[in-house]
Amino acid sequence: MTGKKEKSEKREKRLQEISLLRTIPYSDHQRWWSEETIAVVTGANRGIGFEIARQLAGHGLTVVLTSRDTGVGIEAAKVLQEGGFNVDVHQLNILDDESVSEFTKWIKEKYGGVDILINNAGVNYNLGSGNSMEFAKQVIQTNYYGTKNMIKVMIPLMRPSAAGARIVNVSSRLGKLNGRRSRIEDEALREKLSNLDTLSEELIDNMVSTFLQQVEDNTWQSGGWPQKFTDYAVSKLAVNLFSMLMANQLAGRPEGGKIYINCYCPGWVRTAMTGWSGNVSAEHAADTGVWLALLPNKEVTGKLFAERRELKF
Repeated sequence: MTGKKEKSEKREKRLQEISLLRTIPYSDHQRWWSEETIAVVTGANRGIGFEIARQLAGHGLTVVLTSRDTGVGIEAAKVLQEGGFNVDVHQLNILDDESVSEFTKWIKEKYGGVDILINNAGVNYNLGSGNSMEFAKQVIQTNYYGTKNMIKVMIPLMRPSAAGARIVNVSSRLGKLNGRRSRIEDEALREKLSNLDTLSEELIDNMVSTFLQQVEDNTWQSGGWPQKFTDYAVSKLAVNLFSMLMANQLAGRPEGGKIYINCYCPGWVRTAMTGWSGNVSAEHAADTGVWLALLPNKEVTGKLFAERRELKF
């Protein structure tokens, strides 16, 4: 048996295990949520975001589905509403300050705050073996800065509860700091980024700014950056690092006001973002995000997961 075949079979077995786990209902003492629990999912009009919204609503939460395009969002929400799910909808472009401000004002007025934030909105322009940097700035702006901004503006709106509020960022194992194929080669920078004593928002921002400057100068290929899906990998590395930083900063909040923040890799998913070339269904891809959002009585924070298992960052 080849190593590749063995790895594929092990992965398929794990997906089957997760499918089984998903059929086991949460017990009453595990269910810390109710229909009064508000979950916001960004970029939820299709793909992974839509499936996360569907699964959360299926567990009995109230889900706010957001979409950059108002009409598309309304149609997506209608599909779920017709299925009997408690789903609301609002326009949200995470790169538009006015849109973000309007959304936060609306959700505060209508619901008084949120309990769960799923940062799913993101972009990727490279497929197959392509590794163009043509849209690198847009990828970084959306995946990192857009996600970071949503975290910052939503934290003040996260409602206190015994179970704690939850933030889940849809990320990627390509953004592992010490990934075998995707790590950055600068050892000194890697050391600073891996140490909570030296990790800072400024350090992360400087890293992505350096990358974008090298893209502009056309010197990025010799800059020691990940060589596969480079712009996407850098953007998700930044998301993972910022999540780890925020988890550390939020750890000191008092009981009843805790906020847990984690990232997860959904895999190579059959969605429009991958040109429908992925090998994971949206249903499987959404599972770990939903699982993290609903974790009962487990103070898990600042971690990266895939297929319900923690990844070494």
